[in-house]
Amino acid sequence: MRLEFASLTKDYSDLRALNDLSFHVDSGEIFGFVGSNGAGKSTTMRIALGVLDATSGSVTWDGKPVDFASRQRIGYMPEERGLYPKMKVGEQLTYLARLHGLSPREAQSATEEWTDRLGIGERRGDLVQSLSLGNQQRVQLAAALVHNPDILILDEPFSGLDPVAVDVMSGVLTDRAKAGAPVIFSSHQLDLVERLCTRIGIISAGSMVAVGTADELRARGGDRWRLALASPTPDAPWLTPTPGIDILDSTPQDVTFLVTQPGAHQQLLAAASSVGDVEFFGRARVPLADLFRDVVTATPKEA
Repeated sequence: MRLEFASLTKDYSDLRALNDLSFHVDSGEIFGFVGSNGAGKSTTMRIALGVLDATSGSVTWDGKPVDFASRQRIGYMPEERGLYPKMKVGEQLTYLARLHGLSPREAQSATEEWTDRLGIGERRGDLVQSLSLGNQQRVQLAAALVHNPDILILDEPFSGLDPVAVDVMSGVLTDRAKAGAPVIFSSHQLDLVERLCTRIGIISAGSMVAVGTADELRARGGDRWRLALASPTPDAPWLTPTPGIDILDSTPQDVTFLVTQPGAHQQLLAAASSVGDVEFFGRARVPLADLFRDVVTATPKEA
């Protein structure tokens, strides 16, 4: 089954927050939704939840419009935490589970299961406001999971978490995807996005400007290579201008470059080998952060 966002547009007076935005998330897939602040990530998620109405376009689940009944099956974690600070953790989660249709016994059991799983079982009797930020994050995630949702939509779920909590959160998202739920989350922590996500979407100025696996997105960056010598060479005489080679970064010992003509990298290798021992020669792994910067800065911004 597929959660699909089709041609979403959202206008606020003279501001277009979303511009013909389309993408999908399949069952069992973790989709990383990345973009600069104000790019439109939260707006997209709020439209899926019915918090906002789209100016045009649609959100469908299994080919049917997402309505009140299907939204009951969504687990949502907002960026702005929506917990009741003066309510006890266990009571709050049980209450939220009941709002999603669970019986009192089911709600109590689910509350115990998820607080234990997320490492806050001993805090069920504490007020939310007495918890650390990280533990409040865990309670918020439990609130998104306590009704066993079919879909997970999480806005910056890793914000403020310590490394242990990040591992717990990552494990939960992976397990939910393996159980068949489509999972979509936004994050500025691109290393986590790259590690966890099946596919990644990059949004800029309300438009989806790139979608694909990490490897597919890297392919947009061209044929990047790296060559490193075992020791530096003064003035790097082998780094002479070479047709078909665009130098991206270099030192007297190490160079990263784009190959724009077939075979040009072999000429550079021969030049380097003539002045020293080559320690590494191969395709360069492009960090997702570099790809993000390249894609976003190449996209004209809307006013």
